Amino acid sequence: MPPTRRAVLGWAAAALGAAPLINIAASGSAAAASSLPITVVNNTGSYGNSSIWMYVVGTDPASGKQAYVNGSGQLTDVSLSLNGSDGYADLSIPLAGSGNSNLNLPNMSGRIYFSINDKLKFKVVTDGNGNPALQYPAGWVTSDPNYNILHDCVEFTFNGSGMYCNATQVDMFSIPLALNLTGASNQTTGTLKAGGRSAIFSAIAGQSDFAPLIVGDNLRVIAPGHGIDAGIFSSTYFDSYINDAWSTYTNTDLVVTANNVTYTGRVSGDTLTFSGGPAPFSKPSTQDVFYCNGALAAPNDGVTGPVAAVLGAGLNRSVLNSTPNQPVTDSSQYYQGAVTNHYSAAIHASMADGKAYGFPFDDVCSYASYVQDTAPTALSITLTSFS
Repeated sequence: MPPTRRAVLGWAAAALGAAPLINIAASGSAAAASSLPITVVNNTGSYGNSSIWMYVVGTDPASGKQAYVNGSGQLTDVSLSLNGSDGYADLSIPLAGSGNSNLNLPNMSGRIYFSINDKLKFKVVTDGNGNPALQYPAGWVTSDPNYNILHDCVEFTFNGSGMYCNATQVDMFSIPLALNLTGASNQTTGTLKAGGRSAIFSAIAGQSDFAPLIVGDNLRVIAPGHGIDAGIFSSTYFDSYINDAWSTYTNTDLVVTANNVTYTGRVSGDTLTFSGGPAPFSKPSTQDVFYCNGALAAPNDGVTGPVAAVLGAGLNRSVLNSTPNQPVTDSSQYYQGAVTNHYSAAIHASMADGKAYGFPFDDVCSYASYVQDTAPTALSITLTSFS
């Protein structure tokens, strides 16, 4: 069974307002090393190394507790004592004075953040089980102390089975981050086309429904689901398309192939029911579509979960009504309707390889900015041009 990319990491529980993070449950293969060299390359063209900080946070696999990595590559469980006089924990790792920066990443699951011009304000709190836990930046929440700080992140799991990582835009897009993972193969993703960052903001600004998702002077653009939560995006935006889909498949079979198994579904009332074992699906809301949750929640069961992913992808890409056979693998058909996920469309259009994580099920048909290697030797993260 292939690795799952959608399970919620336990250490994310204290990340107030954060969307589910990506966890990798890798299948067995050659054992990977216990540490992985990471190189950070500053190609922003706008900011010097002295203006950029790195943060590595996540879960310590030995203790199961939330932890961070310092500049020496040491993984340390978080504690309340990390909070300074200002109430926040300084977990920053400065980049090298010049040239590239290097760090040895220990086995862990988590996120690698970058901030520009100011340090991020993490806070250690006590979770519901009485354990120290981190509150993570939430760039889509106006009251968050990091709201006005330019920042972004990549997600990863590095364990004995390999390195699994992605350049994510599930929550927001701000700093363009490209990944190059070497090992059994050489893979790159997340690289923007020339002028790509500006093109993303320009495309979104040109869509009246989506333009309010832009924060400040192109500081970031937040995902539509978070826009609904913030009251700046319509909670009924996708309703007409969803209604049309449910109406279409009242009298027509919807055929979904997932994990090499084909399921046939029909709508009765507001419920989509498939033969062959998937749980029935209630009609989703607009927010369910953008978050790929609620009525489209995908349990890691190998049956309902994969079908939910195909439905969520079909709705976000506005191809669910175009053919009764899903998923649609031809990306030229994606995002063609007036009602579509223009946020995701803009990001995909500006990527050199066409891949992005514009919504949680964007890995359907392998269009996500995701790389993995069971014998990794190095990871390079490049902060690319802001033009």
